[in-house]
Amino acid sequence: MLELFEAINWAVIAPFIIIQGILLIVALIDWAKAERFNGPKWMWFFIIVFVNILGPILYFIFGRSNR
Repeated sequence: MLELFEAINWAVIAPFIIIQGILLIVALIDWAKAERFNGPKWMWFFIIVFVNILGPILYFIFGRSNR
């Protein structure tokens, strides 16, 4: 297992992990404060949390209602 972690190029992977964390936190904060959604609120929670980098992006593009 230690060999696996040593073989990973963290200089390439770390920025994606950081971007994912920031997107997740910002999307969840916005999700908690929003009152209107395009679809059920619980559905967007699961999309944000479980669809990795694309989930928060999909939420910001399609999930938020501008009404």
